[in-house]
Amino acid sequence: MTLNRTATHAMTAAGLNLIGQALTIFDSDLRLAVSNAPFKEMFNLPDELVANGAPFEDTIRHLALRGEYGDIDDLEAFVAERIEVARAFEPHYVERYRSNGTVISVEGSPLPQGGWITVYTDITSNKKQETLLYARSEELTDQVLAHAEELASTNRALAATVSVLGETKRHLTEVEARTRLTTEMMPAHIAHIDETGHYTYSNRQLSTIIPGRPNNIIGMHISDALGLGVYEKIKPMLHSAFAGENTLTEFTDAASTHRIRAAFTPDTRGGAYVLSTDVTLETQTRVALQQTSKRELAAQVTSGLAHDFSNLLTIILGMQSKLARLDELPSAAKPLIEGTLNAAKRGGDLLGSIAEITSQRVQRPRVTDLHALLREMETLAAPTLPKNIVFTVTGQLPNKAVLLDQGAIKDALLNLILNARDACGSNGTIKLSASTVHNTWIEFTVSDTGTGFSEDALKHACDPFYTTKGSEGTGLGLPMVYDITKLAGGDLRLQNTPKGGASIRLRLPLRFSPEVTGGLALLVEDNDDLRALYRDMLTDMGHSVIEATSADEATALIASLPDIALILSDIRLSGEGTGLDLLKRIEKGKTPVVLMTSLSPNDPLHHEAQAATTVLAKPFTAYDLANVLKPKVQR
Repeated sequence: MTLNRTATHAMTAAGLNLIGQALTIFDSDLRLAVSNAPFKEMFNLPDELVANGAPFEDTIRHLALRGEYGDIDDLEAFVAERIEVARAFEPHYVERYRSNGTVISVEGSPLPQGGWITVYTDITSNKKQETLLYARSEELTDQVLAHAEELASTNRALAATVSVLGETKRHLTEVEARTRLTTEMMPAHIAHIDETGHYTYSNRQLSTIIPGRPNNIIGMHISDALGLGVYEKIKPMLHSAFAGENTLTEFTDAASTHRIRAAFTPDTRGGAYVLSTDVTLETQTRVALQQTSKRELAAQVTSGLAHDFSNLLTIILGMQSKLARLDELPSAAKPLIEGTLNAAKRGGDLLGSIAEITSQRVQRPRVTDLHALLREMETLAAPTLPKNIVFTVTGQLPNKAVLLDQGAIKDALLNLILNARDACGSNGTIKLSASTVHNTWIEFTVSDTGTGFSEDALKHACDPFYTTKGSEGTGLGLPMVYDITKLAGGDLRLQNTPKGGASIRLRLPLRFSPEVTGGLALLVEDNDDLRALYRDMLTDMGHSVIEATSADEATALIASLPDIALILSDIRLSGEGTGLDLLKRIEKGKTPVVLMTSLSPNDPLHHEAQAATTVLAKPFTAYDLANVLKPKVQR
């Protein structure tokens, strides 16, 4: 039968109370974690000073006031000194004569998790016996002296053993310290959870993976450390790991919007090991690649059909034009011919829309002033709206440039605003708002007071050719917005508002533009002609330039030159390393990095680079480079 946590705690407390020595354990916050009954009895302490969480400072002050440490001139200074010693706790053994005439030994040792354990032993009788033995030492017989020599020899052997054990302990302590340092440096949360769900080890990186969570979680239940929402998401995988199965899951933390991957590995001695990593950037890149693959498949399916259909429309238009020029046709035929021509032209427009969605769309992020973007959207949209529709634009945005495909985002937002206009009719309110979310996303929201989405529309509004506008709609507007969002690694959400109307939320990855105005620039390019061209661009902008042709050469320069203000590197370089490898070797946020590439936008390296930093597509001009490095943002 397995004892539960409460029963185990009760048995441990009973056992500690039965030993003849007083014992205390204080945690790293200098609060009492464990004590036994002999501790209270030995020092005659009140109940509040032996309760869990009792401050070490209060205990010292109480004992000092009772005269436990003799006469003290400055009580607060004495207490402060004892607290400082406790914070820097070191192993020790001392013997102390108390004011009541007894003698105690005090032996303390720090704990690996922080805090310390202290054992107090009453050695009064031992001291009396020592005194008696010293007084009668002259009466000891040769036999006793010989026995004493034998004991001394044994003690020397024991001392040698203790020395070996001490060296072993020192080695193990160094290994533990190196292991802990290694885990603390990893960009992941590494932990061990026992079979009851309580943490027994953590590398204190939880808050870097899931912002807002505590780092000092040893002893906490996983549901308290992660929150009930996250715990419910991972609970099935955790219990599978307790049952001996390796499990892996991904989930989104609602509070921080970070995408987390968690791996659970069974511990044969009980519990499970947990490895959690932040895969937000990886997810954004994966979403973009998936959308690119979908577009390529759609292009393959529709390109042949579109070609044949285009030829048929051309024949229809030609034949109807000839019919329109014939004099013998009755007057009733003219409207039919015009209707046929209009239908054919509409079919041509539809083919153009299909081509836009299925053709290769190149992401062109540019330095963007979000405040200016919102003002421009207000200027573009306002003239298209009826006079009885109220249009408002609000933004809670940083006064800092970001990287966005401006043209694509304007098209998407304008499409959403016009859809909201159609939903409102001649009266209503349309709101465009923008904000940043946890330094991870830019969120645009278009809401209206119109008719809202039907249940069917909420499910299929982003499907190509789905429309609720009848013959007036093509069903390609929202699919185009969806396509733009996903290609950028973002997310699109549709919902109805509680007071009526609809709301569409468009989230895009937040990428701040580097702000570099001069200084030493490291140029990494393996083509001699291009390197000379880019060197001239940088020097014209006021930079002094050093050059490298590979990631390894650039890494060596970075290590020896701490004053580098900018790194401009190609993605593909000579040698095995890439510009992305170079980016990963640099401390995040320390030096602005701009990557250059002539790779296709569909290339995985291109997508990964766009998810991580600023990317300039080759060829580019000095103006393009300056626009990336010297953004101007005005409210």
